[in-house]
Amino acid sequence: MKNNKIIVILGSTSSGKTGLGVKLAMKFNGEIISADSRQVYKGMDIGTGKDLDKYFVKIKNKNKSTRSFDFAQDDKICIPYHLIDVVGPNTEFNLAKYQKLAVKAVNNVLDRGKLPIIVGGTGLYLQALVDGYNLSAVRPNIILREKLAKLDAENLYYKLEKLDKAKAQKLNNSDRENKRRLIRYLEIASSPGNFKAEKIKPDYDALIIGLAWPREVLKDRIYKRLRHRLEKENMIEEVKKLHSWGVSWKRLEDFGLEYKYISLYLQKKMAIREMTEKLNIAIRQFSKKQMTWFRRWESQGVTIHWIKDKKEANKLVGNFLKKKRS
Repeated sequence: MKNNKIIVILGSTSSGKTGLGVKLAMKFNGEIISADSRQVYKGMDIGTGKDLDKYFVKIKNKNKSTRSFDFAQDDKICIPYHLIDVVGPNTEFNLAKYQKLAVKAVNNVLDRGKLPIIVGGTGLYLQALVDGYNLSAVRPNIILREKLAKLDAENLYYKLEKLDKAKAQKLNNSDRENKRRLIRYLEIASSPGNFKAEKIKPDYDALIIGLAWPREVLKDRIYKRLRHRLEKENMIEEVKKLHSWGVSWKRLEDFGLEYKYISLYLQKKMAIREMTEKLNIAIRQFSKKQMTWFRRWESQGVTIHWIKDKKEANKLVGNFLKKKRS
C-alpha cells in the first residue's frame, strides 16, 4: 500500500510554524509545502514571513540523516520547499489553483519516499487539502456544520445513509467513524449535484499539529516580529520595490496587513508611527481570526494536537509514522 501520511503544522501568525516545520523535516526526511495565501507571490518575502533563511540548516557531518538532502554548502543543507514564489504579484491566485498545486506537490513528495509537511496559517487552504474536496464547488455551510457537529459518528452515518444509501455503503470503516468526513459528505449530499466530481485526490492520513501561545505572549511576539521587519529587514523597501515593478497601490492594499498599511504610509496617507500602531493591531486581529477558523474546524470533527514544545511534536510524529494505515 502506498504511503499516504502527511504532517500539518498550523497556528496563527508569529507562532513559529516555519521553524518547527524545518526541524521536523530535518529529523523525519521531510519537505515543506506552504499553505499560505500570500507566500505564493514572488517578491513578497518579508511581509509574508517566508523566512527563507530558516530552510538552510547547519550541519556538522554528512551523516545518514542528511544524505537525502541536496547540499547548498559543505556545512549547510537546504530543506526543500514547495508553493512558495509560484506566481508574480499581479497574477490572480485562488483556492482552486492552490489545491491543484498542493495535491500535486504532496503526491510528488510521497512518490519519492519523503514526508510531506504542510506548514501554514491559511485555514481555507489547509482544509481544502486535508479534507480532500473542492470547497469552491460546494461552499461550506456553517449553520449545517454547527448543527451536525452535535451528533456522534453513528448518527451522522445514519443521516447520510438516508440521503444517499449507495454512497454511504461504499465508505470504509475509517470514514464511517470520522465525524469530520461524515459532516462534509452530508454537506455535499445536501447541495445540488450531490457527490459528483467532488473527490479530487487520494485520501491522506493527516497528523495535524497546532501551535498556540498565551494571548499576552503572542501579542509580544507579533510586535517584536513587526519591529524587526521594519527596522532590520527593511520591509518598507520591499513594498517600494513591488510598486516600482508595476504593482499598483490598490493591488498592494488588497493584499492587506503589511502591504496595505505600508502602502498607505508611502502614499503619505498616514505617518510612520500611526502606520506601525495600526498595523500591529491589524495583525493581532488577524491572528484571532486564524485561531477562530482552526477552532471551528475542530468543531467539525478534525483533531488538532496543540503542543507546548518541539519534543512533544517529535514524539507525536514518530508515533504517527509507526502506525499502520487503518
